[in-house]
Amino acid sequence: MKELQQTPNKLIDSIHLTKIDPFDIDNKSIGKNDAKYLGEEIAKCTTLTSLNLNLSIFSISDNGAKYLVEGIAKCVTLTSLNLDLSRNNIGENGAKYLGEEIAKCVTLTALNLDLGGNNIGENGAK
Repeated sequence: MKELQQTPNKLIDSIHLTKIDPFDIDNKSIGKNDAKYLGEEIAKCTTLTSLNLNLSIFSISDNGAKYLVEGIAKCVTLTSLNLDLSRNNIGENGAKYLGEEIAKCVTLTALNLDLGGNNIGENGAK
């Protein structure tokens, strides 16, 4: 977790950042607490307009997805979001959190959300 905490600090060193593209964390094990920290750091980028984040094949789970997207939703100028959360043990509740928080991104004009390989189910897809 310490290594991940250092990564956003290097990447997100200014609240005037407008684009993070791409941000791909390879070969690292992150869970819900790391996703929460990453979401908190992303939320500090108040002028962010574009975010490309690949967090495929981790153990983020429902709560991790919630924490991450809560931070993303605070980026009130975000117009483009490419978020890969495939194969992360996200279930019905996590999918609902994602939908609720992404809906708050009123300036979003482009969205690519990959939730393949999770256990969202029929109710989570509503």
